Amino acid sequence: MKLFNLLLNLLWLFFCGLWMAIGYVIAAVICFIFIVTIPFGIASLRIAGFVLWPFGRTTVERPDAGAPSCIGNVIWVIFAGWWLALAHLITSIPLFLSIIGIPFGWANLKLIPISLMPLGREVVPTDQTFGGRY
Repeated sequence: MKLFNLLLNLLWLFFCGLWMAIGYVIAAVICFIFIVTIPFGIASLRIAGFVLWPFGRTTVERPDAGAPSCIGNVIWVIFAGWWLALAHLITSIPLFLSIIGIPFGWANLKLIPISLMPLGREVVPTDQTFGGRY
């Protein structure tokens, strides 16, 4: 199972993981420039690591996340989340056009919710295979 996740992660990294992670790092750097948005930058880096190597890991809601995370997610969607979600959507289209890329296209679409609402979530390891929920 771990070998299969390693293979999927390496293929993912080649096809779209590196480019998507760079997008999240750019968003994090912009957030770090403005002092008030540092929590958004930290969340963006956390998701960049997840987008870089997603197979064998998943995201779960933090039980202590409350109204500040909800408000922060609204602000995140307005300023950065929508274009990261759009990048996932655009990246998935060419993946769907090839036989080998179809599973990666689906994985890319499954990352859209986390790109829209990263606050109040954490990345955890999972024992689920590729078909598991993201």
